[in-house]
Amino acid sequence: MAALSKSIPHSCYEIGHTWHPRCSVAVLHVTQGALAESLRIYGTLYLIAAILRKRKLDYYLHKLLPEILQSTSFLTANGTLYIACFCILRKLLGKFYFWSPGFGAALPASYMAILIERKSRQGMNWLLTLLLGPLCALGLFGCRRGLLTIYMANQATETLFRMAVARGAIKPLRHGEVLLFCITSALFMFFFRCKDGLKGFTYSALKFIVGKEEIPTHSFSPEAAFSKTERKIKPCEKISQRMNLLALTKKLMDKVCKHGPRHRCCKHYEDNCISYCIKGFIRMFSIGYLIQCCLRIPSTFRHLFTKPSRLLSLFYNKENFQLGAFLGSFVSIYKGTSCFLRWVRNLDDELHALVAGCLAGISMMFYKSTTISMYLASKLVETIYFKGIEAGKVPYFPHADSVIYAISTSICFQAAVMEVQNLRPSYWKFLLRLTKGRFALMNRKVLDVFGTEASRNFKDFTPKLDPRYTVVPPELPLELS
Repeated sequence: MAALSKSIPHSCYEIGHTWHPRCSVAVLHVTQGALAESLRIYGTLYLIAAILRKRKLDYYLHKLLPEILQSTSFLTANGTLYIACFCILRKLLGKFYFWSPGFGAALPASYMAILIERKSRQGMNWLLTLLLGPLCALGLFGCRRGLLTIYMANQATETLFRMAVARGAIKPLRHGEVLLFCITSALFMFFFRCKDGLKGFTYSALKFIVGKEEIPTHSFSPEAAFSKTERKIKPCEKISQRMNLLALTKKLMDKVCKHGPRHRCCKHYEDNCISYCIKGFIRMFSIGYLIQCCLRIPSTFRHLFTKPSRLLSLFYNKENFQLGAFLGSFVSIYKGTSCFLRWVRNLDDELHALVAGCLAGISMMFYKSTTISMYLASKLVETIYFKGIEAGKVPYFPHADSVIYAISTSICFQAAVMEVQNLRPSYWKFLLRLTKGRFALMNRKVLDVFGTEASRNFKDFTPKLDPRYTVVPPELPLELS
């Protein structure tokens, strides 16, 4: 159990910036490292995002560089202000408490840093945010401030859960991330089916995944629309095509799709229910497979000349098929269940989405991810909160996103200082990259007295301190005050 009321008399040099005794120089070192890393990351990814969005020349000439510099300033400030507040807080308090080197220093630093980031910005959809990991979620593809808040709230929630498990306060549930995803998926799909239930990128992403056929519309007759589609399809069948493999495959799929049962409430007029589900699986499986392949390209091509055999792993990797199976089965289960319920109840009801979404959530068994489950749960809470604001049921807090971001980041920094073993590994690696490895140079053996096993992952590291700048001689045993 952590000794919350205890304190240690060490200086900020002895605990934090052990690589240099002067605070100003240490702050400069962190700034240089964070600036270089932030500029490299943002410069590359903003350029990729601009290309993917097919930006015009005017954007590259007048907007690209300012956006890169603004986001770079935000991320650099977060690292710089943290180490600065770390030293200032030590000088104000005269000693270190359990909360001060992590939470206490990160809280004002994170709040001031997030104010640099723009309040609202056009971003890539949150599905890519989940798949591309913490770098993308930290705004690297032009995400808005609210997305940063959701991501960090997700990080903080998982960190607190890991802390509770480590202390024996909570017993982890087997397949808990899958259960959470089932519940979240059910509610998201219900909002998706409801009129004005979802807006923005969340709505667009779900529409892309499950298809516009699952959006309820009551302005036209299914039979009339079906006959219209039939009239459009028949002339196309007369067009001659080259008999290559692609044409044969298309011909076979068309033959399968035109025969078979389809309920009058189903709006997939070109397909029967069975082929509708099969097509959905193939489409999303292919997308998931290609996404995972693209994510592996940088690490694979890095070893292209030293180990050419690794190129095959780009296409035949287990994770590629796992992500594809996850996305493909999610769509096929959701569509299949929706069609089944339309046949059984003889109507198209928004409540079907609750059952279909919950069953589709089982697809996460192919690709278990606490990150995805926690992020979607956080996004769901945000959606419900804003719906409550629209209904006048809950109050609106103008700066809630900044405050939540600051608190969430502070919780993660507290774990990064006091108990790295309970922090998500991907986020810890990101902090090391941002600080050029200096976050690992903290004197955590001294922090062990607080009872969190701070040095558990750093047993072999002992900083070489200059005794002229130390408050407590290294050779003397430490006692809590």
